[in-house]
Amino acid sequence: MTAFPVLSALFVVSLVAACTTPAPPLPTVQSVDLGRYYGTWYEIARLPNRFQSMCVSDTQAVYRPDGDVVSVANQCRTADGTFEQANGLAKVVEGSHGAKLRVSFFRPFYGDYWILELDPDYRWVLIGEPGRRYAWVLARQPQLEDATLQRLLARASALGFDRQAFVRTPHTRPPE
Repeated sequence: MTAFPVLSALFVVSLVAACTTPAPPLPTVQSVDLGRYYGTWYEIARLPNRFQSMCVSDTQAVYRPDGDVVSVANQCRTADGTFEQANGLAKVVEGSHGAKLRVSFFRPFYGDYWILELDPDYRWVLIGEPGRRYAWVLARQPQLEDATLQRLLARASALGFDRQAFVRTPHTRPPE
């Protein structure tokens, strides 16, 4: 596997966008129990972005505790069938109760990773950033009920994200 900057471009772009484009406040969930959040999440849908342009399927992220930060390992399958992986770290934003993280795959650049909607049983999550250019729907399994996905896309739209721009992520291998 070779490393790929899954989110590094996001962070640079979102930092620049945050400085130039005022956006209405973006609400997050009240709190996140990181102990329950750790583990594997499968990408169900995302807003297209350059830093994941090589990903054609099987995109997933693994979050693990690593001292006072969160270890992040993202991987996806490319068109030639190989897997690309990027490793990073996340820091909880003070006062956010775990609902806002600052993630970096290319230090010293960090980007916003805000938890906008979270299933009470931690089965699915809607992630976004204040500029509303990047968003993801993740789930604990490679598939998510269509009704749940549609509800999350409607929530994303209500928060100012472009619902029509979301693309589904196929999963061709069984869950690990």
